[in-house]
Amino acid sequence: MRRRQFITLIGGAAALPLAARAQQTVKIPTIGFMSVSTLAAWSHFVAAFEQRLAELNWINGRTVAIEYRWAEGRSERFAEISAEFVRLNVDVILTGGSAVLAAKRATQTIPIVFALANDPLGAGLVASLSRPGGNVTGLSLQGPDIGSKRLGLMREALPGLRRLAIIANPASPQAAAELQEVKAEAAGLGFDPTGLEIRRAEDFAPAIDALKGRADALYACADALVSANAARINALALAARLPTMFYAREYIQSGGLMSYGPNVPDLFRRSADFVDKILRGTKPGDIPVEQPTTLELIINLKTAKTLGLALSPTLLATADEVIE
Repeated sequence: MRRRQFITLIGGAAALPLAARAQQTVKIPTIGFMSVSTLAAWSHFVAAFEQRLAELNWINGRTVAIEYRWAEGRSERFAEISAEFVRLNVDVILTGGSAVLAAKRATQTIPIVFALANDPLGAGLVASLSRPGGNVTGLSLQGPDIGSKRLGLMREALPGLRRLAIIANPASPQAAAELQEVKAEAAGLGFDPTGLEIRRAEDFAPAIDALKGRADALYACADALVSANAARINALALAARLPTMFYAREYIQSGGLMSYGPNVPDLFRRSADFVDKILRGTKPGDIPVEQPTTLELIINLKTAKTLGLALSPTLLATADEVIE
């Protein structure tokens, strides 16, 4: 290289702004975001999470990198994605539902935040809600007697309800636990509960079609497979003339009848605060698990009319939102 060219190169490097040179050498933290569902189903959850991160000065692509992976309701993908995040050596993993167990099996050192989990204590994700211990913490979907409250709302909406079908993916420990809990609660209320085990997307059509004339309503346990196939479930349930109960408003927007549970986008927004604390040095085991402080009832009046249901004015008045 000629001397003049060498001086020009050195001078050019020296002329770079200090911030630009620092950016070339400083590694920004990485968040591994594992969705149990699809981009379409979780897009507003992602938006809520990134918005709150930005408020905390974590800008995707600038001060933090987010690696998104979509399991699309396939539970076998949870272990694959978790292993990939371990290879990438991400600074924190954010996920929810059954995927949390897979992430915990993959690493005991990388912090894990769950934006939603049915029963984190019962599932063995944490040692206690107040002192999780280990490398896992987050936000629980479980509120006091939430299953019995859903069943009470179903009975209020459907006074003739007797035969209740409960759909759950047995591959999900949390969905399987919810199935048993709801079956026991339903039997205690005088219902005749029937559990339906769904392992693949292809199982929904024959299972729900077989309920025609044999069930009065359908209760769906929270799970990745249910989340990824919400529109299909609702279309099948409407064809079978089955009113439905879900855990979140997202299912009602695609044609379900009722949901009762926490605001899921808000859970993802709040999960950004957990991630912020961890990226700033707090150990996940020292961050208490949060439970829902408010639960919302969403009713799809259009679906009710399609099913020929006349919902009571009292029930509609108690709803946080009525979709017409």
